[in-house]
Amino acid sequence: MRRVTTLFLLVCLVTTGFAPVTAQPTTDSPETVSPASTSATETLAQTENNSTTLTVLTYNDIQTAAAEDGNLPRLVTLIERRRAAHDNPTVVAGAGDQISPHALSPVSQWRAPVAVLNQIDPDADVVGNHEFDYGLEQMSNVTADSEFPWLATNLVNASTGESFDGTENYTIVERDGVRVGFIGVVDEDATYGKTNINFSERGLEVQDFREKGPQTAEYLKSEEDVDVVVALAHTGVPEAKELAEADEGNIDVIAVGDDEIKYPPQETSDTVITEGVARAEYLSEVNLTVEGGDVTSWDGRLIAVTDDIPKDENASATIDDYRSEVNLDSTVGYSETELNATFAANYHGETGYGNLVTDAMRERVDADVAITNAGGIRSDSVYGPGPITGGDVFNTLPFANTLVSVELTGSELRETLASQVVTVESETGQQYGSEISQQVSGVRFDWIPREDADPKIRDVYVNTAGPTEDPNWEPLDENETYTVAVNSFMAGGGSSYPLADAPRVETTDELLATTVIDYLQARGTVAPEREGRMQRVTSEVTVADATVAVDGKGKMVLTMDAPANTTSVDADSFSVVSPEPGSASVSAEQVTYDEAENRLVVRFDEAELATLADGADERELELYGEYDSDDYERAYWSSSRLNADFTANFEDLCAKIVSSESEPFESADSETSGTADEQAQSVDASATSPASA
Repeated sequence: MRRVTTLFLLVCLVTTGFAPVTAQPTTDSPETVSPASTSATETLAQTENNSTTLTVLTYNDIQTAAAEDGNLPRLVTLIERRRAAHDNPTVVAGAGDQISPHALSPVSQWRAPVAVLNQIDPDADVVGNHEFDYGLEQMSNVTADSEFPWLATNLVNASTGESFDGTENYTIVERDGVRVGFIGVVDEDATYGKTNINFSERGLEVQDFREKGPQTAEYLKSEEDVDVVVALAHTGVPEAKELAEADEGNIDVIAVGDDEIKYPPQETSDTVITEGVARAEYLSEVNLTVEGGDVTSWDGRLIAVTDDIPKDENASATIDDYRSEVNLDSTVGYSETELNATFAANYHGETGYGNLVTDAMRERVDADVAITNAGGIRSDSVYGPGPITGGDVFNTLPFANTLVSVELTGSELRETLASQVVTVESETGQQYGSEISQQVSGVRFDWIPREDADPKIRDVYVNTAGPTEDPNWEPLDENETYTVAVNSFMAGGGSSYPLADAPRVETTDELLATTVIDYLQARGTVAPEREGRMQRVTSEVTVADATVAVDGKGKMVLTMDAPANTTSVDADSFSVVSPEPGSASVSAEQVTYDEAENRLVVRFDEAELATLADGADERELELYGEYDSDDYERAYWSSSRLNADFTANFEDLCAKIVSSESEPFESADSETSGTADEQAQSVDASATSPASA
């Protein structure tokens, strides 16, 4: 069963919801993993005397941990412990995205993480998309500062087919007579899709990793006489499985980066695949039994980097030296609410932190609208309530992106917003279900994440008042010109935003993190919350036999069909809001779902609902709520969201709410209404803010 988000847009009411989807297999304890299958009947304990055990230790996507005196120094210690624990040959490697983004990126760039990686002394790493965050021209400096090889097997000079800027096609190490070959591959999404670099214009070619990877592995086995091939794949797990399936028995282990999931070692097409989340949270360990140049069996696990592991003193000192160059630990403001910088939340929909960031952007350049891409908000953490430090802000906004304002027509603004919609049917989006993939200020709209929706952005309103003035919401004028604040990555066409040719109004050299810090310092205390800036609506259905009843004692009850495939509802999530931006909301007092009849009964205070409807200026009210559904059976990774939204039309419902012209309800104290409702299980709903799609 998958939990999904649903939005009912009634002629007067709308319901929406969301929930997590099942995660991939996880570890049972810090140093153990669910037992991995083996590629042969023998286990390590049963190997023959003429066999050798090779241990492969891998990590991936260090990113923000590079600027923190925490997980990374502990990972250094853990690697040394695991090396020392084995009396057999051991190799260590990374799966990319190690040197960015992190809080020190704008200051020291790659230098802090490379200095710590040099202390780890890995045998190889692969160039991931974030290795290009400092520009393609800096890649030669990164490789020069690194005391280990950076691999780019399928990213090569287009003219010669050779490696570029100090990277290598492959590398071979020998440990106690065991020859190990490393290759490093990326996919197009991790290069073209996630950087601002046009590789073809720069003379580089991204070759198909499914072809180049197996070809290079076969060469290593047949021509270089290696015993084991380890592929470092900055592709994500699904693509790593494609690599394993394309290989003809030459790749033994694939260490994965990019999609940052917890994937204990497990086998696909006779190849062991593993990934250890990100930010130095896990170390993957795979033990291979090598006999006669072949891997005959294996076992493996993920090892958690826990707080009881002591920090490596040299690694801590290195990070602290770089941190001392910038004051990251001072408080810059206070938040009365949580600031959610997790990937799932910011890709999936509106967040309070996204509102804070875009409000700061909009005010800084006095723009009509501000937009920032969800991928620019990092750290995957939640901050506050409480003090917020400069380091917190730089951790969440670690890129060297500066603030830019551009000029767009209303039509172009709609196109820009729509460019980030990932539909529920999409096979190529991120791993969070349907997504809006951005945060906004000064604009409100509905978005429709379905392939057949046209337009995918509708009911757009723009705040035509200044950023510091009382809001004045007006419908988007397709021919009007608006100033839009964005970051420099987006302005260059990053994240597929159609902004590369947009006229510039103002180009600053101010880091986005600095903009937010200044905004916090000017206010002292903030309390950003979700406000319904981006509401999700997917498809229209007709709800039969809808009724509105009043009991004469101040209660109004709405009875309606639930969406198909509903299994349960979240009573706390139901509230009615006016689509007029900035309007109030009314939370449901009671929500009942009758599974046998697939009917919803939602009870409100009649006077509160009538007041809200009267202030809606003849526009439809919207009822939002969350429900569980077994529709859209599709697996996403941990902390993901899969969403399906529905709209339903109720004739004259708004008029009924205002005038209360409907049949009396039996009892104000009754928990049920009608025969079907007597069978339902009721749940009291506490007052809550409107649920955000």
